[in-house]
Order: sequence, then C-alpha cells, then structure tokens
Amino acid sequence: MVRKAVVTGNAPKPAFSYSQGIIANGFLFVSGQVPVDPLTKAVPEAFADQVRRAMGNVAAVAEAAGARLSDAVRVGVYLADLADFEEMDRVYREYFEEPLPARTTVGTTLLGFAVEIDAVIALRAE
Repeated sequence: MVRKAVVTGNAPKPAFSYSQGIIANGFLFVSGQVPVDPLTKAVPEAFADQVRRAMGNVAAVAEAAGARLSDAVRVGVYLADLADFEEMDRVYREYFEEPLPARTTVGTTLLGFAVEIDAVIALRAE
C-alpha cells in the first residue's frame, strides 16, 4: 500500500504530529479540521460560522488532493456542546446532497472552538 500526504496552505497547518490528509487505497482521509482561518488564525465567534470554517478547511484538504467534498463517504463531527447538534446539522446540509455521507457525531472536550470535523473521501479514478 502506498500512502501519500496531502498538504495545503488553504487549511490550518497541523499543530502536532499528523498530516492534514493521507491518500491510501483510493480514499482521502482528512484529519480533524477546526474552525481556524488558515491565513488570519482567527476562530469565528458564531457557532454556525465555526461549522462553515471547519467544513471549508475539510474542503480545502480535499481540493489539494484533487477531490471534492461532495465525494465524502464518511464524516465525523465532534461538538463541544451536543445542544448545538441541530444547528450543526442545518449548516452541514449546506455542503451535502443526497445521498448523504455516513456520519458520526459525538460530544467531546474541544479547546478554543466548538466543532471539529474529519472526513473520508472517495477519490475519482483518473
């Protein structure tokens, strides 16, 4: 199996020991993306804007791999407060059409932001 790292300046630079994304066996595995603007390092205040920024960062990693967010087959959403689930789901629907990717949403402790999102994206045959 060949693994290839995906790197882009259009998503936040990894803060620790991980790749923004890894391509393996016809899939792109996107690491958890937080709502940090890759240029300004700012985190939006509004929850919906945090979801949009995190989704934008996932999309940026996908694009750097030559993929599209719409080809996601699985998405993981991590919420600092599960009370934000319905609002997250409304914003999430801005990014996906039927058939929706499989998704897991869990509540967890996040430091400095309200949401983190990862994804597995099927790569198109060239």
